[in-house]
Amino acid sequence: MALSRIWSAFIIIAIVAASITCIFSEGGNTVFNKIVTGKAGDTTQTKIYDSSNVPATVLTSLGTASTFKNGENRIVKTTDNKYITYKEQTADGVIETCKVAVNICIGLIGVMTLFMGFMAIAEKAGGINLLSRIIGPFFSKIFPDLPKGHPAMGHMMMNFSANLLGLDNAATPFGIKAMESLQEINPDKTKASNSQIMFLCLHASGLTLIPVSIIALRASKAANPTDIFIPCMIATFVATMAAMFIVSFKQKINVFTPVIMGWVLGISSIIALLVIYIQSLQFAEVQIFSGLLSNGLILFIFLAIILGGLYKKIDIFSSFIDGAKGGFETAVKIIPYLVGMLVAISMLRNSGVFDVLINGMKTMFAAMGADTRFVDGLPTALIKPFSGGAARGMMVSTMTTYGADSFAGRLSCILQGSSDTTFYVIAVYFGAVGIKNTRYAVGAMLLADLVGIITSIGLCYLFFG
Repeated sequence: MALSRIWSAFIIIAIVAASITCIFSEGGNTVFNKIVTGKAGDTTQTKIYDSSNVPATVLTSLGTASTFKNGENRIVKTTDNKYITYKEQTADGVIETCKVAVNICIGLIGVMTLFMGFMAIAEKAGGINLLSRIIGPFFSKIFPDLPKGHPAMGHMMMNFSANLLGLDNAATPFGIKAMESLQEINPDKTKASNSQIMFLCLHASGLTLIPVSIIALRASKAANPTDIFIPCMIATFVATMAAMFIVSFKQKINVFTPVIMGWVLGISSIIALLVIYIQSLQFAEVQIFSGLLSNGLILFIFLAIILGGLYKKIDIFSSFIDGAKGGFETAVKIIPYLVGMLVAISMLRNSGVFDVLINGMKTMFAAMGADTRFVDGLPTALIKPFSGGAARGMMVSTMTTYGADSFAGRLSCILQGSSDTTFYVIAVYFGAVGIKNTRYAVGAMLLADLVGIITSIGLCYLFFG
C-alpha cells in the first residue's frame, strides 16, 4: 500500500504543480506538452539578451564554455556578443517514457538470459549451495527467516559482489534470482517478506568499491579525477550500514552479535585495504585495475560454473537453456511495473516540482544563515532515487556549471556514488516476483538514502571544505 500511495502522490502532485505553472507562470502554457508529448532535448522560451542582462557568474562560465547549463536553463553566447537563453527539456514526457521503459526491458532480456542461464548451471552443479554454506553463519543472523543453507543466500552474495564491483549488468540478474528464491518461501506471495525487504534495502544502498563511471566523467574536467574516491567509498559504506541497522531495528534483529560484527569488521578491513591500495594508483592505473578486477571476476565465475558442471557430469547446455528461458520471461514480466514507475517520475520531473524544491531549500538555508554551497549539489541527490541516468546527467551539469573542482561539483559526484536508484530497484525487483504490498521497504530505503546524503555533505566539507 505504501508504494501505491507514493505512486499516486507523484502523479497528483505533478498534475497540480503543472496546472499552477500553466496558470500563473510566464511561458507556462507549454508545461502540459512537456509532461505528455515532450522529449528530452526539446527547447522552449527562446530569448535574446545582451551582457547587461546576464549574471556575472554566467558570463564567467561562458568565458570557458560555449553553453551555460543550470537545470533546464541554457544560455549560449553568439559570435556578435549576444546571449540566447532558452529552456531545454531534461526528461522525456509520458509517451516517450513508455517507449524508454520497454526499451530498458528489451535491453535486459539478453543480459538476463545469459546470467540466469549460467545461474541454472551453478544451481544444478551445487555451486549456489556451496556459496550458501560459506556465508550461511552471517546471513542466518540478518536473514533469520531463511532456512539454513537456502540457495537464496548464494544468489544474494552474487548480487552483492557484482554491486561492489560496479557490475550493474550482472547485479540485476543475480538480484532478481535472489528475489525469486526468497519468494519461494514467502508465505504471502503478494506481500514483501522480511528477508526480501532486508535484501532490497542492502542492495539499494549501492555499496560500490570503485566509482569508475564517476571518475571517468571527471577525467576531462577535474585536476585530480580520483579525489572523490575515498569520500564516495565512505558514503556508500555508511549508507549500507544504515540500511542494515534500520531494517534490523524494524525486524528486531540484534546486529551486535559476534558473528555479524565479525563479518562487518572483516569486510570493512578488506575494503579499507583495497581503498589504500587504489588510492596509491594513478588515474589510468585505477581504470586498468577496475577492469581487471570486475571483468576478470565475471570470467572466473563463468569458468568455475562450467568446470563445476563438468565435474558433476550434468547436461550443461540444456541447463543453460532452461535457465535462460526464465531470464526472458522475467524481463518481460517487469515491463508494466517499470512503465508505471518511470511515467510517474517523468511527470514529477517535468512539472517543475524539483526546481521548486531546490529553490525552496536554498532560500531556507540562506535565511538560516547557513552555508548554501551544498544546495547547488543537491539536485543529483534528489533525482538519484528516481533515475540513475538523470542523476548522472545532473552531476555532469553541476560540474559544468560550477566547475568539477568546485564544492558543488565534488559534492554532486559523492552523492552520485552514495546510493542506488531506489524507485527503479523497487519497480524491477518487486515487479519480477509480483509483490504489490512493499510494507515499509520504501521508507527504509529512503531513510538510508538520507543518511547517505547527510554523510556525503559532511564528508565533502571534511575533505574539500
